[in-house]
Amino acid sequence: MNMKIAFVGKGGSGKTTLSSLFIRHLTANEAPVVAVDADINQHLGPALGLDEAQAAALPAMGAHLPLIKDYLRGTNPRITSAETMIKTTPPGEGSRLLRVREDNPVYDACARTVRLDDGEIRLMATGPFTESDLGVSCYHSKVGAVELCLNHLVDGPEEYVVVDMTAGSDSFASGLFTRFDMTFLVAEPTRKGVSVYRQYKEYARDFGVSLKVVGNKVQGQDDIDFLREQVGDDLLVTVRASDWVRSMEKGRPSRFELLEADNRLALQTLQNAAEDSYAERDWERYTRQMVHFHLRNAESWGNAKTGADLAAQVDPAFVLGERFAEASAAQPA
Repeated sequence: MNMKIAFVGKGGSGKTTLSSLFIRHLTANEAPVVAVDADINQHLGPALGLDEAQAAALPAMGAHLPLIKDYLRGTNPRITSAETMIKTTPPGEGSRLLRVREDNPVYDACARTVRLDDGEIRLMATGPFTESDLGVSCYHSKVGAVELCLNHLVDGPEEYVVVDMTAGSDSFASGLFTRFDMTFLVAEPTRKGVSVYRQYKEYARDFGVSLKVVGNKVQGQDDIDFLREQVGDDLLVTVRASDWVRSMEKGRPSRFELLEADNRLALQTLQNAAEDSYAERDWERYTRQMVHFHLRNAESWGNAKTGADLAAQVDPAFVLGERFAEASAAQPA
């Protein structure tokens, strides 16, 4: 199966920790993984074992946006320049597409290899929200690079792209939330913990987004009963407090194989659910949603910002999928 997975939740819910555990689990199962830290607070690198200096040295995708745009537009005649591309610009005939396991200039500039106990992954990061952004930008411009890459990415068999999203419901300001085969919402067993779930559920309903709740920091049956009462059948699995995670957060991680057995089983449940959701992937709907959000962004701000008619970038005959990925792979880098 090929999977794009998002982890979402309110700040402090443990979504970054769960993202990192899931990435480690996939790597232990020998699945190729591209991990993306798209949170405003960049914590995925340290959760995967990077020290402070290594995490700070991760290249910011936002800083390489011109390179990303220029590479992805390829020879697409509908995109006249990289400057006219916005975060929602969809691919078309002649565009370059990304694959999980290939080498390309985007990965060279933006991805770094992280070695885990059972293998290695590619890690990419949007870059932190800095003081210079205040008053002149917003965080949505930071994740624009992530959205462009996901719009142009065709994941192959048994490959995973795992994205640690920004906290809360900010991803609904664009079409980014429709880019995933499965969205795992990490929720604590509290009223605040399930409030983001209600927002996501409402937004996702009209777009066929697969959403499952992962109960985190669960201490007993009462917590499980509370979550079940609040989210119903969307509750997929619960994760209890972990001594392994506590040691990891202190900078003294054990080997991943020593993670508690019940938490390992919970991670396998996440993988099973993700693989089951792949049967629902509809490349035509996926492409149609991409175009929908592009046209909406073009009309509301993109045309004015670029001085171009961005609706003309849409290739009506194009459907993202393996056929176009093969043609893209034949293009020179």
